[in-house]
Amino acid sequence: METVQPHDEEAQEMARKHYFGPARYYCVETICAPCGVVIGWEKFAKSESPTKILQFLNNMYPTENSRPDYICIDKACLVLRTAVTNNAWDMWCTTTRFIVNSYHYNNHSAKDTLCNTWCNPAPTDGSAPNLVIMAKDKKGNPYWKRAFNTQACEQLNSWLGGFESILKRMTVGNFNWFLHTMLFYHTKYVIEKQKRKQAKGQNKNRNRDDDDDDDNDDNDDDDVLYAED
Repeated sequence: METVQPHDEEAQEMARKHYFGPARYYCVETICAPCGVVIGWEKFAKSESPTKILQFLNNMYPTENSRPDYICIDKACLVLRTAVTNNAWDMWCTTTRFIVNSYHYNNHSAKDTLCNTWCNPAPTDGSAPNLVIMAKDKKGNPYWKRAFNTQACEQLNSWLGGFESILKRMTVGNFNWFLHTMLFYHTKYVIEKQKRKQAKGQNKNRNRDDDDDDDNDDNDDDDVLYAED
């Protein structure tokens, strides 16, 4: 669904060699939650420029109360630079931080101070405690892990790529309907999956509590002194 390009470089607009073929959009931009629920999408005509991404975000989150704490973008450092340059950062700095997803962050320049300082998806210096949490492996050893799936949109785009051969032959109206319908059913599937996972966790905790109660009952019997006549 998306043209391959370096994620820390400006995108060039497509130059058409002729006008004998059907017009095509450059890419589809998606927004989804870490769990995979789709929040919104939009077609980008000629490029995936930081300015267009900012406009897309402004349309999706028009008020401060609607904005998330973190927005994960493969080219977050470019978006941040553009926002600071055109003063759009003034309306985002009080609510949101732009970070790069973990997959593309490894491909960004290690010499990019702005990216390393402000767009790191998993800083270990304590600057973003909500992004990195302490966990324990099966042997009980502590280790740091990412609190959220920062590649949710990349995984969604990979799934959408399976429909590319169908979508690129559709008219605009059919394209919009088909894509919106597929994302709707995808979101329903993700929500149902989350409900099943939550119910499974609750049952597991309930069984654990029952086992603890049985253990406590056994312990109480051991503590009782029986007197014989």
